[in-house]
Amino acid sequence: MTEAIGPSSWTESTLAALQAGGHRNSTARRAVIELLGRQQCCLTVQEIFDQLRAEGRRVGIASVYRTVEQLLRGGYVQRIEVGAGSARFEPVHGDGEHHHHLVCDDCGRVESFSDRSLERALAKVEQEVGYTIAGHEVVLHGECADCATAR
Repeated sequence: MTEAIGPSSWTESTLAALQAGGHRNSTARRAVIELLGRQQCCLTVQEIFDQLRAEGRRVGIASVYRTVEQLLRGGYVQRIEVGAGSARFEPVHGDGEHHHHLVCDDCGRVESFSDRSLERALAKVEQEVGYTIAGHEVVLHGECADCATAR
């Protein structure tokens, strides 16, 4: 689902922007931002909390919710609706990095994917309908290979 990667410029720039905006650099906020900056895909608030606790970080679930809401309001993270009232969050990268999501409706597994052909098709739609599209998210629902094999 998600895999840790090295420190990111997203982490550094987000922490700097919040501090420049007058927000104090709390331990919980820093922990959430650092964790999100290491991910390749989206996480639920509960997954963020669980991973931080597994790392030995002493943060409360309410602090995680507050931080995610603050990051969402500031445009630093995006909310991905995966169905059944479940939302996941991931960093918004200003460098054009972009992917979409596959959701298994059986086990809840979420995977990311990129597709240049899809991006070209969406750009074509933008031209044809005359809209200036500020952003998009594609979430495809179905059954993962593990669940299909388990039948």
